[in-house]
Amino acid sequence: MARVIITAIGSAGDVHPLLGIGAALAARGHEIVFCTHPPFAAAVTRQGFAFVPIGTAAEYEVAMANPALWHPRTSFRTLWAVIAPTLRPHFDTLAALTDDDTVLVGTLWAFSARLMQELYRVPFVSVQVSPSTLLSAHAPPTHPRLTIPRGLPLAVKAALMRLIEQYALDKVCGPALNALRAELALAPARRIFGEWLHSTDGVLCLFPEWFAQPQPDWPTPRRLSGFPLFNDTGVQASDPQLDAFLAAGERPVVFTAGSTLIDHDRYANAVSAALMESGLRGILLTPDAVRSDATTAQTTGVLADAQGVLLKRRYVPLQKLLPNCRAMVHHGGIGTAALAYAAGIAQVVTPFAHDQFDNAQRVAASGCGVRLDKPLQPQALSRALKHVLGSLSIATQCGRMQDRLASSPDGCESAASYIEGLMPTGARTQTVDRVSLPALADSGHSV
Repeated sequence: MARVIITAIGSAGDVHPLLGIGAALAARGHEIVFCTHPPFAAAVTRQGFAFVPIGTAAEYEVAMANPALWHPRTSFRTLWAVIAPTLRPHFDTLAALTDDDTVLVGTLWAFSARLMQELYRVPFVSVQVSPSTLLSAHAPPTHPRLTIPRGLPLAVKAALMRLIEQYALDKVCGPALNALRAELALAPARRIFGEWLHSTDGVLCLFPEWFAQPQPDWPTPRRLSGFPLFNDTGVQASDPQLDAFLAAGERPVVFTAGSTLIDHDRYANAVSAALMESGLRGILLTPDAVRSDATTAQTTGVLADAQGVLLKRRYVPLQKLLPNCRAMVHHGGIGTAALAYAAGIAQVVTPFAHDQFDNAQRVAASGCGVRLDKPLQPQALSRALKHVLGSLSIATQCGRMQDRLASSPDGCESAASYIEGLMPTGARTQTVDRVSLPALADSGHSV
């Protein structure tokens, strides 16, 4: 059996799918080493994986709390400023952990794993969590600033895509990446997102074809595994108040902005006003909800009003909650959208940054919801909810997609099978100096 080193960089929407895939691989007998940010350490160790941190908890907290990370104009440059300093430390860690029976798996920003493949021929599966980063001229991704009109001639769209790559992407990432490549005696990389970051061994796309039709200019070889419907639940305490709320009336609407940095008070006020106007009930998942306190028997969350219209919670596993709800208003994270599809409920998608705009557009195109770019306006939110809940076509399409997912192969298992197919059968052409996992742990090493 192989050692699988998984690098997952980003928010929970990037980490959780790889946890599910790692669990599927571990069940097949493979050793899993999981490299990610320290706040996810507990989730990693719950799965029984070896955990290797990328950066520190404080660095991750500062990055997630930076408003520039969540603004469409500044998000890309801000994210790269956090990732760039980790490239060399993470590369050195991967080199230390890798042996002849290793396969690397990495999400979009796992540049160090791609360098390991390039320099040492380590088998590497690059993972695309959402389709927006597959920069296709045939089907350009949706973005509030850089969307290329799909009706343009293909040659024009291709030329515009190259300009975006050169002046908006390579210009930001190229200097730091190519400085490291020079240290490793590698030639400079160009078209970093359009070509270089995609593994030459195989690209794993964690979504189904009906969500994003493969395009002629997508990288090959590739596999569309379908959604990896993994929602880490951990050990959840009983929640009688939530159970009572669900049983007390009509099925509620769930609201969440995910990891996105927003004005939570303003968001909660908009949700409350929209519910009062529409006559609906809701559950708001927000970091501002009251924590449980076993010493005073306080429950997590509070009722927002005496009529029991809104219940707040910090966190509830969506896989368990959504089947008891009638719709979901969310930020456009692809994992959240996938769980809403699986529950067969309508979606109102309110994107803020990153891939959320493209995901929102795809949800709308699938016929299972609407895209709303200004979620903090109560009247617009109320109208959107009335539309999706009153539409027979949306209800019918949600049922069709739910049935389609239920009858499809498990996304985590499909992804695990693809990774297994690329596992090494012999020694690599070059060896890498390495230390054992216990030695790495004893050193207190962090990347």
